[in-house]
Amino acid sequence: MSTKHHCLVITPGEPAGIGPDITLAIAQQHFDAEIFVVADPKLLSQRAEQLGLIIKLNIVNDTNTGLYQHQAGQLHVIPVSLARVVKAGQLDIHNARYVLDCLNIAAQLCLNRRATAIVTGPVHKGVINDANIPFTGHTEFLAELSNSRPVMMLATETLRVALATTHLPVREISDAITTESLIYIISTLNDFLINRCGIRQPNILICGLNPHAGEGGHLGTEEIEVIQPAIHQCRKQGIKLSNPVPADTAFTTSSLNQVDAVLAMYHDQGLPVLKHTGFGRAVNITLGLPFIRTSVDHGTALELAGTGRADTGSMLSAITMATTLRTH
Repeated sequence: MSTKHHCLVITPGEPAGIGPDITLAIAQQHFDAEIFVVADPKLLSQRAEQLGLIIKLNIVNDTNTGLYQHQAGQLHVIPVSLARVVKAGQLDIHNARYVLDCLNIAAQLCLNRRATAIVTGPVHKGVINDANIPFTGHTEFLAELSNSRPVMMLATETLRVALATTHLPVREISDAITTESLIYIISTLNDFLINRCGIRQPNILICGLNPHAGEGGHLGTEEIEVIQPAIHQCRKQGIKLSNPVPADTAFTTSSLNQVDAVLAMYHDQGLPVLKHTGFGRAVNITLGLPFIRTSVDHGTALELAGTGRADTGSMLSAITMATTLRTH
């Protein structure tokens, strides 16, 4: 596909949350891309009325015509029916399957190369699980559909942080980090920076796992036995990496100078810093998929649904990011 043309598929996520609200907000913006929204048109119409928005919904039954360039004031909607009428802020397990149906349609459009990217709104994992549907998150769902090994990264305008492990209890983190897994994650991150971001020779900072990066083995041996061997193997592939850097100094200005991305060893090592610098504008990006996937950096915010107070910044950033990344 051309690196200039983008076709995005947006899934608003949990219908009772702010996903429909922030999706409707894009109708007020201009984007140089084709954009489809996979959702129930009645839901979007009802939420638009609740928010006082006048938006034209164009129902799409054929996505192959290439006539869906985004225009302010309208949305092109691929219709999926809810099981039950939604009331903003109130979860309903009967609509859990709807969320996954929307995701599946969006993923198939990308796998069939009709679309280049998925932009996802927030889902509520609890209500999906309460409906007796096994679901651990967008990343795992899309990875299974595409037979891929995903890597999670969040990004702002000035900082990219990828994760060696994601949603694990702290006591399980060390065992989950292996030399083999780190080699894959580092290689995937490096490929993304080259092929999606256009960085010719990326420079990646590697965080240590233990305080002071293990203090030469006195505060833990993972840096010596697991992390450094992975760094050595990746350097043999031509990847530019730091040695393990103590996490308490990894995000200082001097450490980040000339760095294109940081690899943190676990969720709460890297993401608090990133969200402190860019919450509301940060974008969740899934690496390792055969298509681009970006997402908001926040949850469903049920209490804000339908109020007009939802912050649209992260959704707009996710769409902008998806349109600037290369499509290969």
